[in-house]
Amino acid sequence: MKRILVPTDFSSYADTALNFAVKISQLTQAEIIVMHSFETIGPIYTDYMGVNVELHQQMMNENIKKLETLKENVKKNEDVEISINMYRGSVKDTILEVIEEKSIDIVVMGTLGASGLKEKLWGSKTAYISGKSNVPVIVIPAEYKWSPPGKILFTTNHFEENPKLLNLIFELSNLFLAKVYVAVFSDENDDTAYKFMSNSRNLREYEEKLKKLYKEDTLTAEHLSGKDFEHTLQDYIKLKEIDMLAMITHQRNFIKRIFNPSMTRRMTYHTEIPLLIIPEDIR
Repeated sequence: MKRILVPTDFSSYADTALNFAVKISQLTQAEIIVMHSFETIGPIYTDYMGVNVELHQQMMNENIKKLETLKENVKKNEDVEISINMYRGSVKDTILEVIEEKSIDIVVMGTLGASGLKEKLWGSKTAYISGKSNVPVIVIPAEYKWSPPGKILFTTNHFEENPKLLNLIFELSNLFLAKVYVAVFSDENDDTAYKFMSNSRNLREYEEKLKKLYKEDTLTAEHLSGKDFEHTLQDYIKLKEIDMLAMITHQRNFIKRIFNPSMTRRMTYHTEIPLLIIPEDIR
């Protein structure tokens, strides 16, 4: 991790994400790049009196000052390398462009000023970036309070062995001296007995491979089963007091399901611990 991108809308949620990025930077010497994208309001070029142009420029200047203050506050309290960048345009599109332009290695995001409804896991912008980014994204929940992650849970049903997908999980575990848990889920409603047995057999083999590859003797692999993935996972996270959840995205519709739960299914555990999202097509 050489460059960490932290988008901000100057909300407390974004500040929490920045603090998380600072903690990583202190251990990795990675550069933190803080960015804000100003989305203009109304038709700038059709305002012949220049009112919108003047207003937008004033707002841009104010946001630049906010970025400078953020940087000053971080530099005052922490010995990390940090730079600030101001953009104009769509927040979602700009973040994806900056990832490529700045050769970003990982994105750390808060909720970016979501609607404030508890039922919403994260803001739509965070969900969008998590589903579109070709670099890992760490989503920091709204009410998260920093503490070094001591337990990281990696959930998978694909038994990935590609180091590009797995390295970050174990890099973070080494940084924070965290124990890694690997969980596979079997659906009691849909999965056949053969599928259940196959998952159990593959998990044992997978556990040994990961222990050997990453020299993680304390790694724990568990086969979870239940009638609902989210609730089963929630219970396990609470039982084991997990500090960070890691997932590899294989299907974009899965991202949509995670970030847009039904009204009857509130995945409140996501609001308590950071979520590391690793794209299958990682750069």
